[in-house]
Amino acid sequence: MAFNNATLEGSAILPTYARFPLTLVKGKGSTVWDADGNQYLDFTSGIAVCNLGHAPESVKIALEEQLGNLWHCSNLYHIPVQEELASLLAKNSFADYVFFCNSGAEANEAAIKLARRYARKVNGIGNTEIITFKQSFHGRTMGALSATGQAKIHDGFYPLLEGFRYLEYNDPTALEEIASSNACAVLLELVQGEGGVVPANPDWAKKLEEICKEKGILLIVDEVQTGIGRTGTLFAYEQYGISPDIISLAKGLGSGFPIGAILATSEAAKGFEPGSHGSTFGGNPLAAVAGLTTVKTILSDNLLEGARQLSEFLDDGLAKLKKKHPAIIEVRGMGLLKGVEVNGNALDIVKAAMDEHVLLLTAGPNVVRILPPLTATNEEAANFLGALDTVLTNI
Repeated sequence: MAFNNATLEGSAILPTYARFPLTLVKGKGSTVWDADGNQYLDFTSGIAVCNLGHAPESVKIALEEQLGNLWHCSNLYHIPVQEELASLLAKNSFADYVFFCNSGAEANEAAIKLARRYARKVNGIGNTEIITFKQSFHGRTMGALSATGQAKIHDGFYPLLEGFRYLEYNDPTALEEIASSNACAVLLELVQGEGGVVPANPDWAKKLEEICKEKGILLIVDEVQTGIGRTGTLFAYEQYGISPDIISLAKGLGSGFPIGAILATSEAAKGFEPGSHGSTFGGNPLAAVAGLTTVKTILSDNLLEGARQLSEFLDDGLAKLKKKHPAIIEVRGMGLLKGVEVNGNALDIVKAAMDEHVLLLTAGPNVVRILPPLTATNEEAANFLGALDTVLTNI
């Protein structure tokens, strides 16, 4: 299969993506089909979006019903299904309030705005610095991009938004700097996805929370990729025994239908009031129905336990491959967000896996990222492991 970074000849699409030469036209569960009818095992889940697999029946039925009633409603009016989704998320988390938007970047923008406005309007302090971490990724809008601790993401977009400081992830020295800072908030991923699938050290994360609470610093956890069951609990922070002030969500929340959200405590929520933030499409009836049905399905179908069991199956299989193939340096991650660090080019492995009809991702130059749906079976996981074994044998 030939690979190039060009768009289709004559395409009017702005060439911002290095696309694979593959046109997907259909998906169901863990399987997708291309325009020529070829079948692929999708262990990308649309980059952690299709947590219920492609075209889940429960979400499809709910969307079809909503399509016959109301597609869009301004947030100037009450939207019952939006209220229901907010209540469900709050009931199953630390949060008291929810704000809906359309994407992960928008969710992180809302979290940044809320933290800074809380600092000024509630605490009455002038310092609105937000501490983030090197190799983090928080989105592509100017605020979220400025919060991201990767130079390659910043390239060409200077001047960045002021007021962000990047510290070393999992580093005790960073905790000392936070403790001595006047920051208004700390923003972190509990698993750095784009940064190489690197989980936070549990003791480090717990100490970070303690410092934030002692100093009155808002703790914001970016759960855009880890949320909605991806790590084996509804939210990754649950496994760390910490309680954030704000989290951001998107990706898996709508099973492929665009929706984002921030969840906040009643104290942090004091930073917003009518007119301080908004979104035309945020929490619209279609998006809210998709989100509500997705979360209900995950909870009612015991998919969190299924994700934990599948994670153990994959861990066992990947450990065996590590013993067999010297190319594997380390296997890491949480739940169904896994990274395989290799001593070569991860993209070469992703391309070779595509020839084996398995779709994978990279997470930096030397990490293969594996993101199966929560609904994937052990048989599908075994097929993936077999394909990766073949690739590593031949590459």
